[in-house]
Amino acid sequence: MTQKRSGVTSTDPGEGTIELSAGGAVVHNRDVIVIVPVKRDAQRRRVLALPKGHLDKGETDEAAASREVAEETGVVAELIDKLGDVEYTYERRGRRRNKRVAFYLFEYRSGSLEDHDHEIEDARWMPLEKAVLELTYAGEREIVRRALSRLSPDR
Repeated sequence: MTQKRSGVTSTDPGEGTIELSAGGAVVHNRDVIVIVPVKRDAQRRRVLALPKGHLDKGETDEAAASREVAEETGVVAELIDKLGDVEYTYERRGRRRNKRVAFYLFEYRSGSLEDHDHEIEDARWMPLEKAVLELTYAGEREIVRRALSRLSPDR
């Protein structure tokens, strides 16, 4: 059963509020799309990540993941299955924030990575095995491990 959730849009969410986002691992053969957002991390470093973003009001996790994948990568991809959630806390303007990102496995269908949106500095294909080692965030590296496992011929 799909639950509808709306992303937190308040500039000052209350204690215990969870910010909701969704994204995906877009695969083709043994490669996955990785992105470098224009926005840097808290230490102003470049980030190598999977495409993801906030849910719009009334949007399901699946719909948000599909929309964000299309916007941030420029490709058309088919949602295959849920890979899992990544939960973490971060700090913004001196306040701790809780966040949950629902990640899905997508299969590339068509389109060009050159058509990504303005929030993305670079979008490129990377071997899954390399992405497991090079993505910036441990939670996203785990998501790619799960995608790799799902694509294993011995599964």
